[in-house]
Amino acid sequence: MDKPGVIVPKPHANGRALPVPQFAGLAGPGPAPLHCPTETVVSLLFTPFELNAPRGALTLPNRIVIAPMCQYSAVNGEAADWHLAHWTSLLNSGAGLLTIEATGVTPDGRITPHCLGLWDERTERALGETLQRARKNAPPMPVCIQLAHAGRKGSSAAPWHGGGLLKAGEGGWQPLAPSALPQLPDEPPPAAMTAAQLVEVREAFVAAAQRAQRIGIDAIELHAAHGYLLHQFLSPLSNQRTDNYGGSLENRMRYVLEIFAAVRAVFDGPLGVRVSATDWVEGGWDSAQTQELSRRLKALGCNFMHVSTAGVSPLQKIALGPGYQVPFARDVRQACGLPTTAVGLITEAQQAEDILQAGDADLVAIARALLYKPRWPWEAAVALKGVVQANEQYWRCLPREAQGIFGNVKIGMR
Repeated sequence: MDKPGVIVPKPHANGRALPVPQFAGLAGPGPAPLHCPTETVVSLLFTPFELNAPRGALTLPNRIVIAPMCQYSAVNGEAADWHLAHWTSLLNSGAGLLTIEATGVTPDGRITPHCLGLWDERTERALGETLQRARKNAPPMPVCIQLAHAGRKGSSAAPWHGGGLLKAGEGGWQPLAPSALPQLPDEPPPAAMTAAQLVEVREAFVAAAQRAQRIGIDAIELHAAHGYLLHQFLSPLSNQRTDNYGGSLENRMRYVLEIFAAVRAVFDGPLGVRVSATDWVEGGWDSAQTQELSRRLKALGCNFMHVSTAGVSPLQKIALGPGYQVPFARDVRQACGLPTTAVGLITEAQQAEDILQAGDADLVAIARALLYKPRWPWEAAVALKGVVQANEQYWRCLPREAQGIFGNVKIGMR
């Protein structure tokens, strides 16, 4: 029988919780810490978690996922100095998994001309070398990459330049989409994808996954959310095709499932999908359809789901509030039994802990809150009596009330 107040992680259908780590205080000279507990950590947020995969399980040291966040700072698709600084900072955050931003599988699959890419040897080399340099300057942390195609939301200006659709003379291109329906009513329509283009983009996802595996990426997340190409195929608001890829739910899911299956065949690490569980528009993509998609993905070998919402229509009416997307994550988790990540206005440690304790998700993703507080996991560890990894250079930085979050480390001076 479990002890009162002590959480014993339960196994999961496609991933499992690991034994709860022990908490040890900071050793070394100086005044004794204000508190240095030695009891078993009760926080689920700071228990390890395993994501299953054909090559074997990937162990995350805790349940905090850094969500992918576009930086719009690549040069011709290549990772640059900004990414080196950015990734190094995130890898030193103490989170359990870093997810690299939406990475275009083709040049015209980028959101902006400044987005990261992984479509040829040049972009592969830049991403691989930059990530390798960043990893050398941080404790070990698994890395996931989000592979994406922007579809009709491509050819956009950077957000700080307004984010509008770019013309060809402004560095833009002709966006592709399931149907010739613009994102905004006053925009020119994208080009509806031909059968040949469907094959080309599918093969681009496959090639990008192979490149990711070559450069040591641990996991892949396919981007089927936020109104980008794969979400556009799922939603009846953006997909009005009359062939086998449009109309019925079965047809609208077809392209996503084909791409997933093709990537699964070449990538043997954890492979998951980020979805928008609802368009927040009547008659659009919704939670019930998302649940069915998750069951179909599981049958194809999916290892995790990352549940967001919205992005495909300017008519969306989002019920915004703290943790507003968590109920959708709970529904997907219950429907398919896959490890599930909740995301969206999760900003406090206890809030994240409560989501896990309630069984609404297995992992919690932090995005903008972590940009604002790059050591958010450290602060969460203080609040929840957790332990995080940190480089030796930082071992002396902790205030007295935070002593112990780096575990049983020892420092000394003459």
